[in-house]
Amino acid sequence: MAEPFRVGFVPGVSPGKWLGKWEERLPDSPLAPRLVEVEEQRELLTGGELDVCFVRLPLEREGLHLIPLYTEAPVVVAAKDHPLTAFDELDVADLAGEHLLQDPATCPAWAAVADEVRDGTRVETPPMTLEQAVEVAASGAGVLIVPMSLARLHQRKDVRYRPLTGVEGSGIGLAWLVDNEDPRVETFIGIVRGRTERSSRQPVDDGARPREEPRPSAARGGVAQPGRGRGRSGPRRQGPPGRRRGGR
Repeated sequence: MAEPFRVGFVPGVSPGKWLGKWEERLPDSPLAPRLVEVEEQRELLTGGELDVCFVRLPLEREGLHLIPLYTEAPVVVAAKDHPLTAFDELDVADLAGEHLLQDPATCPAWAAVADEVRDGTRVETPPMTLEQAVEVAASGAGVLIVPMSLARLHQRKDVRYRPLTGVEGSGIGLAWLVDNEDPRVETFIGIVRGRTERSSRQPVDDGARPREEPRPSAARGGVAQPGRGRGRSGPRRQGPPGRRRGGR
């Protein structure tokens, strides 16, 4: 039996449809899927532990081929009773007075408008996993800015998320070693790109423009029972002119 074809994927990526297609077309060629953390995605590829990997961008591309696949919309995650959740959609400027529970370098657009960065009053948060950071956000101690898939992955009854404009989306791509000559790599690329079994082999274009996922509708803005979050007691903070409140 052939060695398993090793496919990595970072949190937030759901490769099931592509893995299923592979098993339909190549039932005698086993797969070895593996969930990998973003911090190790490049190391596992260059170390030869993966044949291909669905990676989160940006990624240092030296020695790798990369096909951009799509861009995920960003969202802000906050406690379910946070005043921000009264709106269907937010702009990064609406978060100027909030404490970000992550490294500001991960979201330069927020750092450019943040009061605590401008005033020099920011207190850095200790290192946390995303799961831990969502738990802290649920307590009302701050907010997070993450791709929608990660907000869904870590959804809880005590948090909500809302689409966020003014922040770059998070790209997802498929990467593999330049010197990996395993013909199964090309077969897997074809499956991901939607080529049929009878399609002629196409040259790899790793400079393709990534497609952007459609921005979610307001109806899908919340994590659990969207639209039922209420603001804290007392006067509500007013949103920017024209900001639309959700039907709550």
